[in-house]
Amino acid sequence: MLKRLLVVDDEPNLLRAVAAVLRDENFDVTTARNGREALISVAQSQPDLIVSDVRMPGMDGFELARRLRSAANFALIPIVFLTAKDEIEDRVEGFRAGVDAYLTKPFEPDELVAVIRGILRRVERTHSTIARLVGNEEKETVFVRDEELTEAEWRVAETLARGLSNKEIASELNLSVRTVENHVSRILAKKNFTNRVEIARLVLSKTSENK
Repeated sequence: MLKRLLVVDDEPNLLRAVAAVLRDENFDVTTARNGREALISVAQSQPDLIVSDVRMPGMDGFELARRLRSAANFALIPIVFLTAKDEIEDRVEGFRAGVDAYLTKPFEPDELVAVIRGILRRVERTHSTIARLVGNEEKETVFVRDEELTEAEWRVAETLARGLSNKEIASELNLSVRTVENHVSRILAKKNFTNRVEIARLVLSKTSENK
């Protein structure tokens, strides 16, 4: 399946040029002339990646990036800025808005294509890794009361019951802090708990039952 790209630029000639280069590379390309058009296009057909100008009337690239990053459905869409502005302040603001790459005009077609393909390959590897990890977690479960926790969630619960912080749990179990936070959130939701103390009590109760 062709990867869908959205190109956003208020300069018609450049918009056509970038779109033509990417179509020649076998991408499915849609175009928009400003940030507002881009948001409509994203809502209608979510692209795999967005290439956007920065300085545009109405809604510029910075605001477009911030809007997308704040929307749950679109927050993970990669964004590449392609702009004539090559100032440090603009780069910093772009990265703070959540942009993945920043290229300057006049653009080099080979560089643009290489950056896009590199980002898309990274996204595919990430999705494959997550799917594999989720599959492994679902295979190994332990039952606690009338709900089930995955083995990974149970390990997090046990370390939490020892009074460790999320950072300490992440270090001990070789996980990221974000992963630990996600496990804790899922445990709270599954057990209908409101705080970490209840998780600790669950672990202590289960431990007592097994003695």
